[in-house]
Amino acid sequence: MTQRLFVAVVPPPAVREAWDAFLEPRRDTGTDLRWVVPESWHVTLAFMGRVADRAGDDLDEALAAVAARTTPFTVGVAGGGAFPDPEAAKVLWLGVTEGARELGELAVRCRNAATRCGIEVDGGRFRPHVTVARANGQRVLRWLQVLDAIERQPWQVERFRLVRSQLLPGGAGYQTVGEYDLT
Repeated sequence: MTQRLFVAVVPPPAVREAWDAFLEPRRDTGTDLRWVVPESWHVTLAFMGRVADRAGDDLDEALAAVAARTTPFTVGVAGGGAFPDPEAAKVLWLGVTEGARELGELAVRCRNAATRCGIEVDGGRFRPHVTVARANGQRVLRWLQVLDAIERQPWQVERFRLVRSQLLPGGAGYQTVGEYDLT
C-alpha cells in the first residue's frame, strides 16, 4: 500500500482566523474559485505522492532529526499571487514575505530526509506560499489586488507536520500523522 504525504508548516489559529475574517465577505462573489477551508491552509515543504507504508517509521525518524537541527524562526505572509500566472490561474495564494530563506532551507532538509529514506519527492523549485483558492485557468488580476490588501501576518515557526492527504470528492482531506518541534 502507498499513501500521499506532505511536510508542512501550518499557520497558528490566530493567523488563519485573521485571513478568514478578511476573505469571508469576499468569497461569495459569483466567481468560479474553489476556496480552500482555513483548517487546510499550510506551506508545503515537501510533497511525496507515493510513499510505501513501510517507509513511514524511517521518515518519522529522519524528520525528527531535521527538527532537532532547526531553530525556530519568524515567517510573515502578505500579498497574493497565482500559479501558473494571473492570466490563466489554477491556484491563488498568499506569499511569504519574511522567512522565505529559512523555509527554503527547512524544505531542502525535509526533502533530503525523505530521499535518504528512499522516498521520491515531487515538485520542482520551492516557492513558499499558502494556497487559498483553486481556479479553472481563469484571469484573477482583481483577486490579486484583494489579496494584496490583507494585512501582513507574522508568526513564529516552532514546528512542522507530516500530513496524509486523501483525495475526496469535495477536495483533499488531511490528517496529521507526525508533528516535529524545532529546537
